[in-house]
Amino acid sequence: MTTLMIKTILSLFLAAAALPSQALVVTQWNFNSVVADNSLSTGSLSPSVGSGTLSLLGGVTGAFGSGSANGGSSDPATVDDTALQTTGYRAQGVGDNTAGVRFDVSTLGLQGISLSYDLRHSNTSARHERVQYTLDGSTFNDIALFTAAAGDTWFNNRSVDLSGIAGAANNANFGLRIVSTFAPGTNSYAASNSGSAYAGTGTWRFDYVTVSAVSAVPEPQAYALMLSGLLAIGFMALRRRG
Repeated sequence: MTTLMIKTILSLFLAAAALPSQALVVTQWNFNSVVADNSLSTGSLSPSVGSGTLSLLGGVTGAFGSGSANGGSSDPATVDDTALQTTGYRAQGVGDNTAGVRFDVSTLGLQGISLSYDLRHSNTSARHERVQYTLDGSTFNDIALFTAAAGDTWFNNRSVDLSGIAGAANNANFGLRIVSTFAPGTNSYAASNSGSAYAGTGTWRFDYVTVSAVSAVPEPQAYALMLSGLLAIGFMALRRRG
């Protein structure tokens, strides 16, 4: 095999390995009824795309409510647009970063992980929401902090990039949670509406919670097969020349 042939095969291999990645939805919760029933008080806690588990934390309780009221979430559904309404958050000055919703999603075979979600804050709910991640299913680490600028308002497309977190990719124990947190530098919750007083009975309403990935984690076997195939093509071309 000539040097030129080897260089050509290697360039083809590197070009194939560098093909652009495509974003894909790993798991998504839209909370709509599996079969649309025109009721905003019914819905589903099972993922609408992919697989994963949802759990409520710190005494929070959930019910279904409208995903289109007060400006609406980013869910494109025009009928039966349901969201998950949560309440029963911690009392003032108690339980920082302990009450909210948790989402566990395996990222095995995936990389470039990110999270997006919509959240409607009621007037008396906690203004600040913290996003945390876990790599082992038990220990959580801070990754983002968001602030609501008003009450009775949807804040859509909250986005968190976890692609730089070592261990977020290709992890069966990966999980995320969104919890209420004290106002920065204080020991108390601030109300979403600056004219209201915080109350644990305030509500957060979640919709269109989406865990995405950029691409699959390359498998060594795939590269080996690709290289062997290119070498075979080169060998056949060489025999034809001979």
